[in-house]
Amino acid sequence: MFERKGEDDMKLIRTFVAAALALVVASGMAMAGDIKKVRVGTEGAYPPFNFVDSNGKLQGFDVDISQALCDKMKVECEFVAQDWDGIIPALLAKKYDAIIASMSITEERMKKVDFTNKYYQTPAKFVMKKGAGHADTSPAGMKGKVIGAQSSTTHSSYLEDNYKDSELKFYGTQDEANADLAAGRLDAILADSIVLWEWTTKSDDGKCCEFVGDDVLGEKWFGKGAGIAVRKEDGELKGMLNKALAEIIADGTYKKINDKYFPFSVY
Repeated sequence: MFERKGEDDMKLIRTFVAAALALVVASGMAMAGDIKKVRVGTEGAYPPFNFVDSNGKLQGFDVDISQALCDKMKVECEFVAQDWDGIIPALLAKKYDAIIASMSITEERMKKVDFTNKYYQTPAKFVMKKGAGHADTSPAGMKGKVIGAQSSTTHSSYLEDNYKDSELKFYGTQDEANADLAAGRLDAILADSIVLWEWTTKSDDGKCCEFVGDDVLGEKWFGKGAGIAVRKEDGELKGMLNKALAEIIADGTYKKINDKYFPFSVY
């Protein structure tokens, strides 16, 4: 009698344990899908994309995009400033959940982290002296022209591979290339459009010059754009960010942020 009662008790206990475990697993799954806060790591030293204002607050295009994404996801955004050199290690150490800091999507970085779809891709552009009257910036159109760029950059590599009939001059800094164009020692320079926009609109010597030709693109040289980096195991967050990004592009929020910082599209 007592032995039979013990077996019945054990069966009952096993039933309760199984039910409890099922409840714990279900609860855990619900919590995993219930993200309430996203901690965003950014550098704070790359204006106008991210910078620290006079009040010590993070500002910039990256920060505004981050907040818009959090609003769409209905989660709280918490910003964390992080030096560039340690920005991926800090993500992996769980100091924050995502990097939104103008980080280019590269094969090397993808070995360590996952990326969302791009949220911007700044094209390269040519700049020439105002009134040069030259709009054809194709390799054939620039044959014989003297073109400058900063050395050891995506822009110098692009010129070397595609503008073999032009005279190419490479410089240690972008400022040196800009100065030679302003002085008339170059016919054109190729560089990041944001860098050139800053120079041509916000410096005295840059007012000599203007953009010419179309955007210069090519994943082989310029990568896949800037994406949001997340840990490889955080697929749910990556999916949420991609969905929110598509939504802010569709509803015009992205364009409003873009237009706040730039007179042209960076997407």
